Amino acid sequence: MKILFVINNLFCKGNGLDESARRTIQALREAGQEVRVLSGPNIHDPNGPHPDYEVPNFRFPLVQPILDSYEYYYADWRSPLVEQAVRWADVVHLEETFFIQHAAMNWAKKLGKPITATYHLHPENIVLNALGFDGGHLISKLLFRYWCRVFYDNCTYLQCPTENVRQRLLRHHVKARCFTLSNGVIPDHCLRPETPPDDYLDPERPLNLIYIGRTATEKDQPTLFKAIRLSKYAHRIRLHIAGRGPKLKAYTRMANQLYEEGVVRYAPVVGFYDRDGLRQLAASADLAVHCAYVEVEGMSITEALQQAVVPVIATAPYSGTATYALDEHSTFPAKDAKALAERIDYWFDHPQRRWAMGFRYARSMNSIKIERCVQELVEMFRKACSQPVTIDISRHELASVA
Repeated sequence: MKILFVINNLFCKGNGLDESARRTIQALREAGQEVRVLSGPNIHDPNGPHPDYEVPNFRFPLVQPILDSYEYYYADWRSPLVEQAVRWADVVHLEETFFIQHAAMNWAKKLGKPITATYHLHPENIVLNALGFDGGHLISKLLFRYWCRVFYDNCTYLQCPTENVRQRLLRHHVKARCFTLSNGVIPDHCLRPETPPDDYLDPERPLNLIYIGRTATEKDQPTLFKAIRLSKYAHRIRLHIAGRGPKLKAYTRMANQLYEEGVVRYAPVVGFYDRDGLRQLAASADLAVHCAYVEVEGMSITEALQQAVVPVIATAPYSGTATYALDEHSTFPAKDAKALAERIDYWFDHPQRRWAMGFRYARSMNSIKIERCVQELVEMFRKACSQPVTIDISRHELASVA
């Protein structure tokens, strides 16, 4: 099959959507599929890989500096390469619901090509980052309705990374066939030793608590900072914040206040890690906290779980990450710092159970290995290609279809 992935910029760094797309495309190619990408340029590494159909980035007047601060770029949908890419494909796969996807979708309808998509973003992700604070519920609802009617209703199949996403789409009666399938994790060897270190039960040993994820509003690191103040283990906690984003300076300042005010004994460590660095960080951690209240799947935490670290994950209506929790003590209501502090204290109160539970979490990730997920994705593409597609010529010249 000739599969076309349509994405604004495949090469953005620190963006879960783009990282997931890169892994999926590589796994599809390794599985013998012919995959091409319609995307903006690789501005981070001009000498590195480039998309098969490279269109320029579109710069929006007035708001472009804000978009640059988020390191997010929009591909120019007006390029003639859009038509060329779609004509090549057997199936067109949309990774987002923006301008370049709209252009590719229209050409696919015009040429009678099947369309599939992966649900990567909630509208709340967009609104929260655009406004910088909670709110805009009406805007989110209108945006979601627009996505459903304009994009997802035109898809044959729609990949939902978590059941939380699928149920939301079903409530809005999306016409696409929605099925739950994780984006998948690259299998990682667990670096954590089978037996704990000699000082594991030492009551003075520092407790490494990690948060892996973008420093953004919806990731809600401030709830963790509040919870640490309420924890009876605060003086022993050594906090690691791994990630970058628009809130990096503000969240770094808030984390450092814990140390400056004497709440924690150890200065927090804030930084951006490569994949190998994240593996080592997770393998040495005592607990991994994840407070995001708007999130589709949370691949950063699933990758950390392969290193046998116990998580504490927020539950919220628009977050599916808690799907991977195996224990009631590994979840807490989003934004509830008191409940989070209680879960942190529980796991630090039970070090031996925590160590054993970590390996249960590592084993649980076998069910979402990317090779297995890609096999099901290939089957989705095959089914989409096998079904008849009506050529949409209602708004186009018949000659342009020929």
